[in-house]
Amino acid sequence: MTAAAIDLGNPVYVGVPKPRLSLARIVQMNIGFFGLQFSFGLQQANMGPIYSFLGADEATMPLLWLAGPMTGLLVQPFIGALSDRTVTRWGRRTPYFLIGAVLCSLCLLAMPYSPALWVAASLLWILDAANNVTMEPYRAYVGDRLDASQRPIGFMTQSAFTGLAQTLSYLSPSILVWWGMDLNAVDPNGIPHVTRIAFLIGAVLSLGSILWSVIRVPELPLTPAEVAEMQSRRLSFGAALADIRDAVVEMPPAMRKLAVAMLFQWYAMFAYWQYISHALSRSLFGTADAGSEGFRQAVLATGQLGGLYNFVAFVAAFALIPLTRAVGPRRVHAVCVACSGCAMLAIPHMTTQAALVLPMIGIGLGWASLMGCPYIMLANSIPPARTGIYMGIFNMFIVLPMLVETLTMPLIYGPLLGGDARNVLMLGGVFMLIAGGATLLVGRTRTSQDS
Repeated sequence: MTAAAIDLGNPVYVGVPKPRLSLARIVQMNIGFFGLQFSFGLQQANMGPIYSFLGADEATMPLLWLAGPMTGLLVQPFIGALSDRTVTRWGRRTPYFLIGAVLCSLCLLAMPYSPALWVAASLLWILDAANNVTMEPYRAYVGDRLDASQRPIGFMTQSAFTGLAQTLSYLSPSILVWWGMDLNAVDPNGIPHVTRIAFLIGAVLSLGSILWSVIRVPELPLTPAEVAEMQSRRLSFGAALADIRDAVVEMPPAMRKLAVAMLFQWYAMFAYWQYISHALSRSLFGTADAGSEGFRQAVLATGQLGGLYNFVAFVAAFALIPLTRAVGPRRVHAVCVACSGCAMLAIPHMTTQAALVLPMIGIGLGWASLMGCPYIMLANSIPPARTGIYMGIFNMFIVLPMLVETLTMPLIYGPLLGGDARNVLMLGGVFMLIAGGATLLVGRTRTSQDS
């Protein structure tokens, strides 16, 4: 993207306190996150079943999820670096929001019509790349727009929208069935019609919600000095790579310490999303056959239970705002992640869907904290001028554990886990408990809010 002229006749905000936003404005600026997370929710709930419908086997299925960690690893740091130094009339971050949203919507439209496994896997690569183009500039946009005192509510509002969006994305197939659609109505490839309609809804929300946010709460204008400094170095791949190298060398200590906790918690969550439907198929319906009605019932149950834990995350995100202010995001995150670990350990032993309600509360608490507390700790420890690049690098702490899980799970699924998806969840529970302990070792960041 080439730099373009920008209207500089706006107020200067750098070096002075940023204008405080009302709660309504903070909510509006995060509505775009709703559409983005609806897309992620559709992937989490449906990609494993879609791959199984198209003939994938359980042991090697994680390799088909390689798109998420690889695109995150390759795309987000560079997009974060580029957005820090992009100058356009629409702002630094907005062009990335819009490009990513358009691509994401197109892929969501096409995904449930995949005629073969390789088509679905290819579309996931494009879809995840598009989501990553949007994700980190969006998080940087919140850091840009809010001062330190409002960042907890800004990032926890993002967490709340994550919970709400994923509640609806997980539940959308069930809602369609409740409205009278036939769960067993499938296309020639075995993909249910309710899945197609859910992805169509996601395509509309992905683009529409982003447009709402960027129109209602535009970015703060850059000053002439900022523009001159940003344009003093050419916007290019090489410059972005140099910025990433410098940022890694100068990474704040608190950010480095978070890496250990992130390794265990995101390995566990990625494994959970991949195997929850297969685990429930065994524990609730006594089958591992992806072509059976029992498996389709397990997929529907996954959506309903996922909707529950995401609704818990939606409610918990607001409850965690005063708690993070009172005791700090570090302690809150440690407790919430531990609750999620206990829940993963319990799920394989539940034989009825009603019994899974309590574990879903634990998963929801962990998910609410995952999407908010680490970013509060991060935003309070990094230089404001480099928010985009550090948000992008921080995402490496998410995608690298996912990459490790993708490459190691096929090796351990049979020999160590007995070829049983329920044991994958047990492993995830242990890793979540380790992550909770590692979080307590992070220590203080540079603001009192991060105690």
